[in-house]
Amino acid sequence: MAERVYEFDSSKKQALKKLIDYDPYLDQTLDDEALRKMKSDAYANIIFTRQECEIKDGDMIGMDSSKGYLYIKANEDFMKGAEEKLTKEIEGLKRCDPDTERKVITFINDEKEKGNVGFGSIFGG
Repeated sequence: MAERVYEFDSSKKQALKKLIDYDPYLDQTLDDEALRKMKSDAYANIIFTRQECEIKDGDMIGMDSSKGYLYIKANEDFMKGAEEKLTKEIEGLKRCDPDTERKVITFINDEKEKGNVGFGSIFGG
């Protein structure tokens, strides 16, 4: 699985959150015809909520407080279309440089590890 990190202006956080939380197949407002059309639209079938995604504020991870960071872990096929959709939908969003990407991924993985250790101790692990 590929891991990528994208940087965006904090003012775009709500729009980005809406995009990554949306699953058209769970949208009760869409009728059968709209769903049928979507099945053939590869762009519409890039559904972030079915991937591992996290949004972190810059100040939360010791980085630029005016920025936010989107972490995505998914297969390479998903990533190809996802990056195109993200940059089209969220103005100013761009993939981070390798050093920043590494810092954010390390932070998120450390956070998960601490959570797993804490959860394990609850059950005597």
